[in-house]
Amino acid sequence: MRKGLQNEENNQNSNYKIIAVDDEIGIIDSLSIFLKRSGYQFVGVTDAKEAIERVKNEHFDLMILDFIMTPLHGDQVVEEIRKFNKELYILLLTGHKDLAPPLDTIRKLDIQGYCEKSDKFDQLLLLIESGIKSIAQMQEIKHINNELSETYKKLESAYMESIETLRHTVDAKDTYTRGHSDRVAEISVLIGEKLGLSDKDLRILRLGGLFHDIGKIGVPDSILQKESKLTDDEYSEIKNHPAIGVHILSTASIFNDIIPIVKHHHEKWDGNGYPSRLKGESIPYLARIATIADSFDAMSSKRSYRDSLPLDIIKEEFRKNRGIQFDPVLDDLFLEILENDYDKIEEIQKKYQA
Repeated sequence: MRKGLQNEENNQNSNYKIIAVDDEIGIIDSLSIFLKRSGYQFVGVTDAKEAIERVKNEHFDLMILDFIMTPLHGDQVVEEIRKFNKELYILLLTGHKDLAPPLDTIRKLDIQGYCEKSDKFDQLLLLIESGIKSIAQMQEIKHINNELSETYKKLESAYMESIETLRHTVDAKDTYTRGHSDRVAEISVLIGEKLGLSDKDLRILRLGGLFHDIGKIGVPDSILQKESKLTDDEYSEIKNHPAIGVHILSTASIFNDIIPIVKHHHEKWDGNGYPSRLKGESIPYLARIATIADSFDAMSSKRSYRDSLPLDIIKEEFRKNRGIQFDPVLDDLFLEILENDYDKIEEIQKKYQA
């Protein structure tokens, strides 16, 4: 019975690879016999620099490391290893308790334990077994986290597909605004690039542009497609679409970053926008960018109640609404884009034409 348990334990130990580093070949030989008998995969090295290279190029679960060695002491070896490997479990061997490194050094280098050298390996074996259990637990936690991550990615992908379907449904409800959200996304990114924004902010601008009007799924077709002027009640219905959009997107954390754009892309610099009547710099910065892109595309697109506006009229509208509807700095920048990079906007319009 005992032999069967030992065989099972040895089989489990064979999953783990240990490297021992000591400039005394006798210690390496003793550890080799001792650890191989316990079933572990074992590599013994007498040269500290070679050990660093082995760890750099091979996988090891645990290292047994002598402290006093030449030309490098054990703490120096650990310091080098920690530059590229933070996970290796390290046990330090000392010839004498008084020669052990300071506790602060052990903590700083994330050395998991140390013990004195001895003819018997009982204490070392206990430390190794404890270390292997910790390694096994960390591997299990990592495995569970990977599985959770994969599950989350699948859920995220499924949710994204559902929202994309809703977005295309919104575009399909009004033939005059088909492709609108794609153009707003691309123009927002164009402005963001001119501003030198980070990749993260550019991604938020793109997603925010794509989904800024998602709430229009809750607005009746009769209002969206109405060719005459909207009544006050109908306009109130339209003004609900940011709140509806936030409600749709807030059920998934992947959309947290774009909610300020969805909610506030109809705010105005002078505080007379909706839904929160935010004013000036209290309006989220990326939402201010999306507002300009959204307004430009609204003016340059053929709508149910009017034709698209000529470029010179659009420029004049941006000049008139500088500091009223639009952030004055962003307004100036966008006018520069219209003057000097209008070909890029035309490419976007051609790519996503209605």
